[in-house]
Amino acid sequence: MTDSIAPTASLDDATLDEIRAALAPAIASNAGFDGWGDAARDMAADGAGVDRDVARLAFPGGAVDMIAAWFAHVDSNMLVRVPPEARGTMKVREKITALVGARLAETAPDREALRRALAILALPQNAARGVKLGWHAADVIWRAAGDTATDYNHYTKRAILAGVYAATVTVFIDDQSDGYADTRAFLARRIEGILRFETAKAKLVTKSELRPSLSRFIGRLRYPAV
Repeated sequence: MTDSIAPTASLDDATLDEIRAALAPAIASNAGFDGWGDAARDMAADGAGVDRDVARLAFPGGAVDMIAAWFAHVDSNMLVRVPPEARGTMKVREKITALVGARLAETAPDREALRRALAILALPQNAARGVKLGWHAADVIWRAAGDTATDYNHYTKRAILAGVYAATVTVFIDDQSDGYADTRAFLARRIEGILRFETAKAKLVTKSELRPSLSRFIGRLRYPAV
């Protein structure tokens, strides 16, 4: 359970989006004890001086909306932990590793809340939303790492990273090693695999582009250049 938050005047006339963002971290802190339900939301609202009915309106989708808001908060703080000036001096591998590590670090104080969140997102009725949230996290990380791909690479990079992140989280949740050393080692191996795949894919694409095209050859026979 989180400590009470002193009511702030800034929330008196806040929009629902602003209230959602303000309450999300407190809800997560409560969710580790009380689950992602009304109790966690109401306690966060009380601590922030927000009317409970207004807080309920801010999360019309219930637990899944609360989890999504917390993940958005985590993403925002992840980018603060690894600012642009730090990323500018890193290689791609280092950027991805640092960003994923920062995201995990943001959730570390609320690992039980994370465990419960993943269990909720794994339910059949929430599976599509869970996939969307995982994709979004991967997209935020790749964009922060400087990726500007718009072709099929855009999708393959995010799909693979989303899978790697999901697997890493399963290790992280139960990691009892000093400084989450086991998680860091697991992540390093998986990111190395991503980059090897990207390198191999780039070589394959290059070779396919250089390979003679039968259709182009036939076209030139029929319509020779003049």
